[in-house]
Amino acid sequence: MREIIFDTETTGFDPQNGDRMVEIGCIEMIDRVATDNIYHCYYNPQRNMPAKAQEVHGLSEKFLLEKPLFSEKAHELVEFIQDSDLVAHNASFDFGFLNAELIRCELPPIAMDRMVDTLAIAKKLHPGAKLSLDALCSRYGIDRSHRIKHGALLDAELLAQLYIELTGGRQIGLGLANSRDGKSDIKKYHEVQKSESKPLRKARHFKILAAEREQHEKFMATIENPVWLS
Repeated sequence: MREIIFDTETTGFDPQNGDRMVEIGCIEMIDRVATDNIYHCYYNPQRNMPAKAQEVHGLSEKFLLEKPLFSEKAHELVEFIQDSDLVAHNASFDFGFLNAELIRCELPPIAMDRMVDTLAIAKKLHPGAKLSLDALCSRYGIDRSHRIKHGALLDAELLAQLYIELTGGRQIGLGLANSRDGKSDIKKYHEVQKSESKPLRKARHFKILAAEREQHEKFMATIENPVWLS
């Protein structure tokens, strides 16, 4: 199964009110394993960059002035995405901007049934918790120390790791699809196990909030005659 993990940077919050996409970063994932196939591009938004937006991603008008227009790279992006599902955090925001740019180029928008929203997944797993990308990376022990400002490709890389955690962790061995080098995931898994240079993955330490602990204790108290007390 091929999926595209992606993130965007923009000039603001509303593509219907003149805001534009200025960066996109995409990572190919096959059977929940990220490949080395990525797509990354900056775009000239043909408008000013609000100071608050620049504070978030650090992309200035001067930097973007010499970048291509979205219309000049649109077919390249569509070719990379193909018919794969697209995974994003708060996906309706990124889909809104991506589709607005595609429509502006008179290209078909991405169907919403191809949208996978990691924010929605996280809400079901951790109700009441902080669900920003930063907060979830902290919860799952994903290193983001190199992240000074938001960046589409960097955030997509973090999201790819988070997506694996939210969907049950890396379960290698269930898929038989071959990757670009012709090796199945199972063969790669056994090669990794035999490699002496591959460090063992450290155990994950989850941070449990006081409110979550209280909610769990209330739920446990509703269970009648639990087997662990028999």
